Amino acid sequence: MSHLSEQDPELFETLEREKNREESTLELIASENFTSQAVMEMAGSVMTNKYAEGYPGKRYYGGCEFVDEAENLARNRLGELFGAEYTNVQPHSGSQANMAALMTFIKPGDTVMGLDLSHGGHLTHGSSVNFSGQLYNFVSYHVSKETGRVNFEEVARLAKEYQPKVIICGGSAYPRFIEFEQFKEIADSINAFLMADIAHPSGLVATGLHPTPIPYCDVVTSTTHKTLRGPRGGIIMMGKDFENPWGIIVPKSGRVKKVSELIDSTVMPGIQGGPLMHIIAAKAVAFGEALQPEFKNYTKNIIHNAQAMADEFLKLDYQLVSGGTDTHVLLIDLSNKNITGKAVENSLGKAGITVNKNMVPFDERSPFVTSGIRVGTPAITTRRMGVNESRQIVKWMDEAICKHDDESTLSRIKSNVNDFCAEFPIYSN
Repeated sequence: MSHLSEQDPELFETLEREKNREESTLELIASENFTSQAVMEMAGSVMTNKYAEGYPGKRYYGGCEFVDEAENLARNRLGELFGAEYTNVQPHSGSQANMAALMTFIKPGDTVMGLDLSHGGHLTHGSSVNFSGQLYNFVSYHVSKETGRVNFEEVARLAKEYQPKVIICGGSAYPRFIEFEQFKEIADSINAFLMADIAHPSGLVATGLHPTPIPYCDVVTSTTHKTLRGPRGGIIMMGKDFENPWGIIVPKSGRVKKVSELIDSTVMPGIQGGPLMHIIAAKAVAFGEALQPEFKNYTKNIIHNAQAMADEFLKLDYQLVSGGTDTHVLLIDLSNKNITGKAVENSLGKAGITVNKNMVPFDERSPFVTSGIRVGTPAITTRRMGVNESRQIVKWMDEAICKHDDESTLSRIKSNVNDFCAEFPIYSN
Protein backbone atom coordinates (compact mmCIF):
# COMPACT_ATOMS: atom_id res chain seq x y z
CA MET A 1 0.00 0.00 0.00
CA SER A 2 3.02 2.27 -0.18
CA HIS A 3 1.84 3.84 -3.45
CA LEU A 4 -1.58 4.70 -2.04
CA SER A 5 -0.19 6.11 1.21
CA GLU A 6 2.16 8.39 -0.72
CA GLN A 7 -0.26 9.45 -3.46
CA ASP A 8 -3.50 9.77 -1.50
CA PRO A 9 -2.87 9.78 2.26
CA GLU A 10 -6.48 10.84 2.96
CA LEU A 11 -7.94 7.73 1.34
CA PHE A 12 -5.15 5.59 2.76
CA GLU A 13 -6.18 6.65 6.25
CA THR A 14 -9.81 5.83 5.45
CA LEU A 15 -8.72 2.40 4.26
CA GLU A 16 -6.67 1.85 7.42
CA ARG A 17 -9.63 2.79 9.60
CA GLU A 18 -11.86 0.31 7.78
CA LYS A 19 -9.22 -2.38 8.15
CA ASN A 20 -9.03 -1.66 11.88
CA ARG A 21 -12.83 -1.75 12.16
CA GLU A 22 -12.97 -5.19 10.56
CA GLU A 23 -10.13 -6.53 12.70
CA SER A 24 -11.43 -5.16 16.00
CA THR A 25 -15.16 -5.86 15.74
CA LEU A 26 -17.36 -8.92 15.37
CA GLU A 27 -18.96 -9.13 11.93
CA LEU A 28 -22.32 -10.92 12.24
CA ILE A 29 -24.08 -9.63 9.14
CA ALA A 30 -25.10 -12.84 7.39
CA SER A 31 -24.29 -11.56 3.90
CA GLU A 32 -20.72 -10.50 4.75
CA ASN A 33 -17.49 -12.43 4.89
CA PHE A 34 -13.73 -11.96 4.58
CA THR A 35 -11.97 -13.06 1.40
CA SER A 36 -8.57 -14.66 1.32
CA GLN A 37 -5.53 -12.54 0.59
CA ALA A 38 -5.20 -14.40 -2.71
CA VAL A 39 -8.69 -13.27 -3.74
CA MET A 40 -7.90 -9.67 -2.79
CA GLU A 41 -4.59 -9.82 -4.63
CA MET A 42 -6.33 -10.86 -7.83
CA ALA A 43 -9.14 -8.33 -7.34
CA GLY A 44 -6.51 -5.59 -7.11
CA SER A 45 -4.48 -6.84 -10.06
CA VAL A 46 -3.75 -5.56 -13.58
CA MET A 47 -6.80 -7.48 -14.78
CA THR A 48 -8.75 -4.35 -13.83
CA ASN A 49 -7.17 -2.60 -16.81
CA LYS A 50 -8.67 -4.84 -19.50
CA TYR A 51 -11.89 -4.26 -21.37
CA ALA A 52 -13.32 -7.55 -22.59
CA GLU A 53 -16.87 -7.10 -23.87
CA GLY A 54 -18.28 -10.41 -25.03
CA TYR A 55 -17.27 -13.90 -23.97
CA PRO A 56 -14.05 -15.98 -24.20
CA GLY A 57 -13.16 -16.49 -27.85
CA LYS A 58 -15.88 -14.02 -28.90
CA ARG A 59 -14.73 -10.63 -27.67
CA TYR A 60 -15.30 -7.23 -29.22
CA TYR A 61 -11.77 -6.15 -28.27
CA GLY A 62 -8.31 -7.50 -29.01
CA GLY A 63 -5.73 -8.47 -26.42
CA CYS A 64 -8.09 -10.73 -24.48
CA GLU A 65 -6.20 -14.01 -24.62
CA PHE A 66 -5.22 -13.98 -20.94
CA VAL A 67 -8.46 -12.66 -19.51
CA ASP A 68 -10.12 -15.38 -21.59
CA GLU A 69 -8.03 -17.91 -19.69
CA ALA A 70 -9.14 -16.42 -16.38
CA GLU A 71 -12.84 -16.41 -17.30
CA ASN A 72 -12.70 -19.97 -18.61
CA LEU A 73 -11.06 -21.07 -15.36
CA ALA A 74 -13.84 -19.35 -13.41
CA ARG A 75 -16.57 -20.96 -15.50
CA ASN A 76 -15.05 -24.43 -15.40
CA ARG A 77 -14.33 -24.34 -11.67
CA LEU A 78 -17.84 -23.10 -10.96
CA GLY A 79 -19.34 -25.89 -13.05
CA GLU A 80 -17.25 -28.46 -11.20
CA LEU A 81 -18.18 -26.98 -7.83
CA PHE A 82 -21.93 -27.22 -8.37
CA GLY A 83 -22.24 -29.92 -11.02
CA ALA A 84 -23.59 -27.39 -13.52
CA GLU A 85 -23.35 -27.81 -17.28
CA TYR A 86 -23.72 -24.08 -17.94
CA THR A 87 -22.19 -21.20 -16.00
CA ASN A 88 -21.99 -17.44 -16.45
CA VAL A 89 -19.59 -15.56 -14.18
CA GLN A 90 -20.07 -12.05 -15.56
CA PRO A 91 -22.95 -10.58 -13.49
CA HIS A 92 -21.70 -7.76 -11.30
CA SER A 93 -24.02 -8.75 -8.44
CA GLY A 94 -26.66 -11.20 -7.36
CA SER A 95 -29.34 -8.66 -8.23
CA GLN A 96 -28.04 -8.40 -11.79
CA ALA A 97 -27.87 -12.19 -12.03
CA ASN A 98 -31.54 -12.29 -10.99
CA MET A 99 -32.41 -9.57 -13.48
CA ALA A 100 -30.71 -11.47 -16.31
CA ALA A 101 -32.44 -14.72 -15.40
CA LEU A 102 -35.88 -13.11 -15.25
CA MET A 103 -35.38 -11.16 -18.47
CA THR A 104 -34.37 -14.38 -20.23
CA PHE A 105 -37.33 -16.49 -19.11
CA ILE A 106 -40.19 -14.00 -19.08
CA LYS A 107 -41.36 -10.65 -20.43
CA PRO A 108 -42.34 -7.47 -18.58
CA GLY A 109 -45.83 -7.79 -17.17
CA ASP A 110 -45.64 -11.57 -16.76
CA THR A 111 -46.60 -13.11 -13.43
CA VAL A 112 -43.92 -14.38 -11.06
CA MET A 113 -44.04 -15.80 -7.53
CA GLY A 114 -41.45 -15.11 -4.85
CA LEU A 115 -41.06 -15.14 -1.07
CA ASP A 116 -42.32 -11.93 0.54
CA LEU A 117 -39.49 -9.60 1.58
CA SER A 118 -40.72 -9.35 5.17
CA HIS A 119 -40.89 -13.16 5.36
CA GLY A 120 -37.25 -13.65 4.36
CA GLY A 121 -37.27 -12.97 0.62
CA HIS A 122 -35.07 -10.56 -1.31
CA LEU A 123 -35.66 -7.19 -2.97
CA THR A 124 -35.37 -8.86 -6.38
CA HIS A 125 -38.13 -11.32 -5.54
CA GLY A 126 -40.87 -8.78 -6.13
CA SER A 127 -40.36 -5.74 -3.91
CA SER A 128 -42.24 -2.71 -5.23
CA VAL A 129 -39.15 -0.50 -4.87
CA ASN A 130 -37.08 -2.87 -7.03
CA PHE A 131 -37.02 -3.54 -10.79
CA SER A 132 -38.62 -6.93 -10.11
CA GLY A 133 -41.79 -5.50 -8.61
CA GLN A 134 -41.89 -2.68 -11.15
CA LEU A 135 -41.41 -4.74 -14.32
CA TYR A 136 -43.27 -7.93 -13.41
CA ASN A 137 -46.53 -8.90 -11.78
CA PHE A 138 -45.26 -10.50 -8.60
CA VAL A 139 -47.36 -12.62 -6.29
CA SER A 140 -45.81 -13.17 -2.86
CA TYR A 141 -45.94 -16.36 -0.85
CA HIS A 142 -45.20 -16.50 2.86
CA VAL A 143 -44.01 -18.59 5.76
CA SER A 144 -46.42 -20.21 8.18
CA LYS A 145 -47.10 -18.21 11.34
CA GLU A 146 -46.90 -21.41 13.38
CA THR A 147 -43.66 -22.85 11.98
CA GLY A 148 -41.79 -19.94 10.36
CA ARG A 149 -41.21 -22.19 7.34
CA VAL A 150 -42.49 -21.80 3.79
CA ASN A 151 -46.21 -22.48 3.67
CA PHE A 152 -46.37 -24.91 0.76
CA GLU A 153 -50.15 -25.16 0.92
CA GLU A 154 -50.27 -21.45 0.19
CA VAL A 155 -47.59 -21.76 -2.53
CA ALA A 156 -49.62 -24.46 -4.29
CA ARG A 157 -52.88 -22.51 -3.96
CA LEU A 158 -51.38 -19.25 -5.26
CA ALA A 159 -49.62 -21.05 -8.10
CA LYS A 160 -52.89 -22.63 -9.23
CA GLU A 161 -54.78 -19.35 -8.91
CA TYR A 162 -52.30 -16.98 -10.56
CA GLN A 163 -50.46 -19.33 -12.97
CA PRO A 164 -47.04 -17.65 -12.71
CA LYS A 165 -44.56 -18.28 -15.48
CA VAL A 166 -41.66 -18.39 -12.99
CA ILE A 167 -41.50 -19.39 -9.33
CA ILE A 168 -38.47 -18.17 -7.35
CA CYS A 169 -37.29 -20.14 -4.33
CA GLY A 170 -34.70 -18.86 -1.88
CA GLY A 171 -34.31 -15.72 0.19
CA SER A 172 -32.04 -13.45 2.18
CA ALA A 173 -33.33 -14.12 5.71
CA TYR A 174 -34.65 -17.65 5.60
CA PRO A 175 -32.83 -19.84 8.15
CA ARG A 176 -33.99 -23.25 6.93
CA PHE A 177 -33.11 -25.50 4.00
CA ILE A 178 -34.79 -24.56 0.75
CA GLU A 179 -37.11 -27.41 -0.30
CA PHE A 180 -36.32 -27.42 -4.02
CA GLU A 181 -38.09 -30.71 -4.70
CA GLN A 182 -41.38 -29.44 -3.27
CA PHE A 183 -41.12 -26.24 -5.27
CA LYS A 184 -40.42 -28.32 -8.38
CA GLU A 185 -43.60 -30.35 -7.93
CA ILE A 186 -45.67 -27.18 -7.75
CA ALA A 187 -43.87 -25.55 -10.70
CA ASP A 188 -44.39 -28.66 -12.84
CA SER A 189 -48.08 -28.79 -11.93
CA ILE A 190 -48.66 -25.42 -13.65
CA ASN A 191 -45.88 -25.72 -16.27
CA ALA A 192 -43.87 -22.88 -14.72
CA PHE A 193 -40.12 -22.40 -14.75
CA LEU A 194 -38.37 -22.81 -11.40
CA MET A 195 -35.60 -20.40 -10.44
CA ALA A 196 -33.41 -20.78 -7.36
CA ASP A 197 -31.63 -17.88 -5.71
CA ILE A 198 -28.99 -19.48 -3.49
CA ALA A 199 -27.01 -16.32 -2.78
CA HIS A 200 -26.94 -17.06 0.93
CA PRO A 201 -26.36 -20.83 1.21
CA SER A 202 -24.25 -21.29 -1.97
CA GLY A 203 -21.11 -22.24 -0.03
CA LEU A 204 -23.11 -24.82 1.92
CA VAL A 205 -24.66 -26.13 -1.31
CA ALA A 206 -21.22 -26.43 -2.92
CA THR A 207 -20.01 -28.69 -0.11
CA GLY A 208 -23.14 -30.84 0.12
CA LEU A 209 -24.30 -29.41 3.44
CA HIS A 210 -27.42 -27.88 1.95
CA PRO A 211 -29.67 -29.52 -0.68
CA THR A 212 -28.70 -28.61 -4.24
CA PRO A 213 -31.11 -26.92 -6.64
CA ILE A 214 -29.29 -28.19 -9.72
CA PRO A 215 -31.48 -31.27 -10.47
CA TYR A 216 -34.73 -29.40 -9.87
CA CYS A 217 -34.39 -25.83 -11.12
CA ASP A 218 -34.31 -24.48 -14.64
CA VAL A 219 -31.91 -21.71 -13.65
CA VAL A 220 -29.88 -20.99 -10.51
CA THR A 221 -28.42 -17.65 -9.43
CA SER A 222 -26.11 -16.70 -6.61
CA THR A 223 -23.68 -14.18 -5.29
CA THR A 224 -20.02 -15.12 -4.93
CA HIS A 225 -19.41 -13.67 -1.47
CA LYS A 226 -21.44 -14.62 1.62
CA THR A 227 -20.85 -18.33 2.39
CA LEU A 228 -18.90 -18.83 -0.86
CA ARG A 229 -16.28 -16.39 0.49
CA GLY A 230 -15.27 -14.83 -2.81
CA PRO A 231 -15.30 -11.26 -4.11
CA ARG A 232 -18.61 -9.44 -4.36
CA GLY A 233 -20.32 -10.49 -7.58
CA GLY A 234 -22.97 -12.69 -9.19
CA ILE A 235 -23.23 -15.97 -11.12
CA ILE A 236 -25.85 -17.86 -13.15
CA MET A 237 -25.96 -21.64 -13.63
CA MET A 238 -28.02 -24.39 -15.21
CA GLY A 239 -27.71 -28.07 -14.42
CA LYS A 240 -28.48 -28.93 -18.05
CA ASP A 241 -28.65 -26.63 -21.04
CA PHE A 242 -31.66 -27.01 -23.33
CA GLU A 243 -33.21 -25.57 -26.47
CA ASN A 244 -35.29 -22.51 -25.73
CA PRO A 245 -39.05 -23.23 -25.76
CA TRP A 246 -39.98 -19.90 -27.34
CA GLY A 247 -38.67 -20.79 -30.80
CA ILE A 248 -35.92 -18.16 -30.88
CA ILE A 249 -33.53 -19.07 -33.70
CA VAL A 250 -30.16 -18.06 -35.08
CA PRO A 251 -31.19 -15.84 -38.03
CA LYS A 252 -28.76 -17.19 -40.64
CA SER A 253 -28.86 -20.91 -39.89
CA GLY A 254 -32.33 -21.27 -38.43
CA ARG A 255 -30.93 -23.28 -35.52
CA VAL A 256 -32.96 -23.10 -32.33
CA LYS A 257 -30.88 -21.27 -29.73
CA LYS A 258 -29.94 -22.87 -26.44
CA VAL A 259 -31.17 -21.16 -23.28
CA SER A 260 -27.51 -20.61 -22.34
CA GLU A 261 -27.10 -18.44 -25.44
CA LEU A 262 -30.09 -16.35 -24.42
CA ILE A 263 -28.80 -15.90 -20.87
CA ASP A 264 -25.38 -14.91 -22.17
CA SER A 265 -26.86 -12.29 -24.47
CA THR A 266 -29.16 -10.99 -21.73
CA VAL A 267 -26.16 -10.42 -19.46
CA MET A 268 -24.05 -8.90 -22.23
CA PRO A 269 -25.05 -6.81 -24.17
CA GLY A 270 -28.51 -6.89 -22.56
CA ILE A 271 -27.93 -5.41 -19.10
CA GLN A 272 -24.15 -5.04 -18.79
CA GLY A 273 -21.24 -3.83 -20.87
CA GLY A 274 -17.66 -4.74 -20.17
CA PRO A 275 -17.22 -7.46 -17.54
CA LEU A 276 -15.05 -6.77 -14.49
CA MET A 277 -12.16 -9.05 -15.40
CA HIS A 278 -10.29 -8.51 -12.13
CA ILE A 279 -13.39 -9.64 -10.21
CA ILE A 280 -14.04 -12.58 -12.56
CA ALA A 281 -10.44 -13.70 -12.04
CA ALA A 282 -10.89 -13.27 -8.28
CA LYS A 283 -14.04 -15.40 -8.52
CA ALA A 284 -11.89 -18.10 -10.16
CA VAL A 285 -9.51 -17.95 -7.18
CA ALA A 286 -12.42 -18.32 -4.73
CA PHE A 287 -13.95 -21.23 -6.67
CA GLY A 288 -10.56 -22.93 -6.60
CA GLU A 289 -10.46 -22.47 -2.83
CA ALA A 290 -13.98 -23.86 -2.48
CA LEU A 291 -12.94 -27.01 -4.35
CA GLN A 292 -10.37 -27.82 -1.65
CA PRO A 293 -11.22 -30.30 1.16
CA GLU A 294 -10.65 -27.70 3.88
CA PHE A 295 -13.51 -25.58 2.53
CA LYS A 296 -16.00 -28.29 3.51
CA ASN A 297 -14.63 -28.20 7.06
CA TYR A 298 -15.11 -24.45 7.01
CA THR A 299 -18.76 -24.70 5.94
CA LYS A 300 -19.41 -27.40 8.56
CA ASN A 301 -18.10 -24.99 11.18
CA ILE A 302 -20.34 -22.22 9.86
CA ILE A 303 -23.37 -24.41 10.61
CA HIS A 304 -22.02 -25.62 13.97
CA ASN A 305 -21.45 -22.02 15.06
CA ALA A 306 -24.91 -20.94 13.93
CA GLN A 307 -26.56 -23.80 15.81
CA ALA A 308 -24.51 -23.06 18.94
CA MET A 309 -25.64 -19.43 18.78
CA ALA A 310 -29.24 -20.55 18.27
CA ASP A 311 -29.07 -22.80 21.32
CA GLU A 312 -27.64 -20.00 23.44
CA PHE A 313 -30.24 -17.48 22.28
CA LEU A 314 -33.05 -19.92 23.08
CA LYS A 315 -31.63 -20.46 26.59
CA LEU A 316 -31.81 -16.69 27.05
CA ASP A 317 -35.49 -16.58 25.99
CA TYR A 318 -35.03 -15.11 22.53
CA GLN A 319 -37.57 -15.97 19.85
CA LEU A 320 -35.96 -17.45 16.73
CA VAL A 321 -38.05 -17.47 13.57
CA SER A 322 -38.67 -21.16 12.70
CA GLY A 323 -37.23 -22.11 16.10
CA GLY A 324 -33.62 -22.34 14.96
CA THR A 325 -31.50 -22.71 11.84
CA ASP A 326 -30.25 -25.26 9.30
CA THR A 327 -27.78 -22.84 7.79
CA HIS A 328 -25.62 -19.82 8.65
CA VAL A 329 -28.55 -17.50 9.32
CA LEU A 330 -30.53 -16.74 12.47
CA LEU A 331 -33.55 -14.47 12.33
CA ILE A 332 -34.39 -13.18 15.79
CA ASP A 333 -37.79 -11.75 16.70
CA LEU A 334 -37.26 -9.23 19.52
CA SER A 335 -40.93 -8.64 20.26
CA ASN A 336 -40.76 -10.30 23.68
CA LYS A 337 -37.73 -8.16 24.59
CA ASN A 338 -39.62 -4.89 24.07
CA ILE A 339 -36.92 -3.43 21.86
CA THR A 340 -36.74 -2.71 18.14
CA GLY A 341 -34.28 -4.10 15.63
CA LYS A 342 -33.02 -0.57 14.99
CA ALA A 343 -32.25 -0.02 18.67
CA VAL A 344 -30.47 -3.38 18.94
CA GLU A 345 -28.40 -2.73 15.83
CA ASN A 346 -27.34 0.59 17.37
CA SER A 347 -26.52 -0.77 20.84
CA LEU A 348 -24.61 -3.76 19.47
CA GLY A 349 -22.67 -1.42 17.19
CA LYS A 350 -21.53 0.54 20.24
CA ALA A 351 -20.45 -2.79 21.74
CA GLY A 352 -18.31 -3.66 18.72
CA ILE A 353 -20.76 -6.20 17.28
CA THR A 354 -22.19 -5.60 13.80
CA VAL A 355 -25.63 -6.92 12.85
CA ASN A 356 -28.45 -5.61 10.71
CA LYS A 357 -32.00 -4.82 11.72
CA ASN A 358 -34.42 -7.05 9.83
CA MET A 359 -38.14 -7.45 9.46
CA VAL A 360 -39.62 -10.67 10.77
CA PRO A 361 -42.67 -12.48 9.39
CA PHE A 362 -45.90 -10.58 10.11
CA ASP A 363 -43.86 -7.60 11.34
CA GLU A 364 -45.95 -4.56 12.22
CA ARG A 365 -42.98 -2.20 12.29
CA SER A 366 -41.49 -0.42 9.27
CA PRO A 367 -38.38 -1.72 7.43
CA PHE A 368 -36.49 1.24 8.91
CA VAL A 369 -37.29 0.16 12.48
CA THR A 370 -38.19 -3.59 12.39
CA SER A 371 -38.96 -6.04 15.14
CA GLY A 372 -35.93 -8.23 14.53
CA ILE A 373 -32.29 -8.65 13.68
CA ARG A 374 -30.51 -11.02 11.33
CA VAL A 375 -27.38 -12.78 12.54
CA GLY A 376 -24.92 -14.85 10.49
CA THR A 377 -21.76 -16.85 11.17
CA PRO A 378 -19.67 -16.89 7.93
CA ALA A 379 -17.32 -14.07 8.93
CA ILE A 380 -16.59 -15.17 12.49
CA THR A 381 -16.01 -18.71 11.20
CA THR A 382 -13.48 -17.38 8.69
CA ARG A 383 -11.68 -15.93 11.72
CA ARG A 384 -11.47 -19.52 13.08
CA MET A 385 -13.89 -18.85 15.92
CA GLY A 386 -15.71 -21.96 17.05
CA VAL A 387 -18.67 -23.10 19.11
CA ASN A 388 -17.34 -21.81 22.45
CA GLU A 389 -16.59 -18.42 20.96
CA SER A 390 -20.02 -18.32 19.35
CA ARG A 391 -21.69 -18.93 22.71
CA GLN A 392 -19.61 -16.17 24.32
CA ILE A 393 -20.63 -13.75 21.57
CA VAL A 394 -24.30 -14.43 22.30
CA LYS A 395 -23.74 -13.67 26.00
CA TRP A 396 -22.20 -10.31 25.08
CA MET A 397 -25.06 -9.61 22.70
CA ASP A 398 -27.62 -10.39 25.37
CA GLU A 399 -25.92 -8.11 27.87
CA ALA A 400 -25.74 -5.30 25.32
CA ILE A 401 -29.43 -5.74 24.46
CA CYS A 402 -30.57 -5.89 28.07
CA LYS A 403 -28.50 -2.83 28.98
CA HIS A 404 -28.79 -0.99 25.68
CA ASP A 405 -29.02 2.41 27.42
CA ASP A 406 -25.98 1.83 29.64
CA GLU A 407 -23.06 3.42 27.81
CA SER A 408 -20.49 2.15 30.32
CA THR A 409 -21.66 -1.45 29.83
CA LEU A 410 -21.52 -1.10 26.05
CA SER A 411 -18.05 0.43 26.29
CA ARG A 412 -16.83 -2.42 28.51
CA ILE A 413 -18.21 -5.04 26.11
CA LYS A 414 -16.55 -3.25 23.21
CA SER A 415 -13.22 -3.41 25.02
CA ASN A 416 -13.73 -7.13 25.66
CA VAL A 417 -14.67 -7.69 22.02
CA ASN A 418 -11.57 -5.82 20.86
CA ASP A 419 -9.30 -8.03 23.00
CA PHE A 420 -11.22 -11.10 21.87
CA CYS A 421 -10.84 -10.23 18.18
CA ALA A 422 -7.09 -9.72 18.61
CA GLU A 423 -6.85 -13.45 19.37
CA PHE A 424 -8.45 -14.24 16.00
CA PRO A 425 -6.85 -11.95 13.41
CA ILE A 426 -8.40 -11.90 9.95
CA TYR A 427 -5.11 -11.35 8.19
CA SER A 428 -1.83 -12.29 9.80
CA ASN A 429 0.07 -9.45 8.15
